[in-house]
Amino acid sequence: DPALKQAVEELGRWIGESGNALIYGGSACGLMGELAKSVLGAGGKATGVEPQFFVDQGLLYDDLTELFITKDMTERKAKMIELGDAFVALPGGVGTLEEISEIFTRVRLDMGPHECFLLNIDGFYDPLRLFLQSMVERRFFDQCDLDRCHFPRSVEELERLLATAGTRRIVRCDGPLLQKAG
Repeated sequence: DPALKQAVEELGRWIGESGNALIYGGSACGLMGELAKSVLGAGGKATGVEPQFFVDQGLLYDDLTELFITKDMTERKAKMIELGDAFVALPGGVGTLEEISEIFTRVRLDMGPHECFLLNIDGFYDPLRLFLQSMVERRFFDQCDLDRCHFPRSVEELERLLATAGTRRIVRCDGPLLQKAG
């Protein structure tokens, strides 16, 4: 997808040139491998967090700034959350969806991060957004939680959201899932 490839290259350049760093799964494959390449090409830092079995399969990006090797995917995800300041999801598959679900839960429970960003190139995440809105309507998710999950349609919009993240008031939801039983 040319639009997605362009967005990945643009995001990588912005990360590298802005002084931010990439924390990701460490793979040389797919969009994330391209993102790491773009970050490093722009003079930025890319830290990989890769489970040993991926290293054994030869999936590791060789030119990373820093590498953490974990025993499994669960430890990998926990380490990425520990190291990261912001969570940005590119369009992806079920592994990405699982990570998004974890981050939504952490946002919901105020465990940090306090916001998440799903780069919604060509409306990729529109169905997920509709599903989440349906959860709000059925009282399985609160609107104030959904409001902390952003769906920027461009890298430029993502940059603006990230730049202003510290200025947005974080509203702690007190919705149906967090109310104590009487």
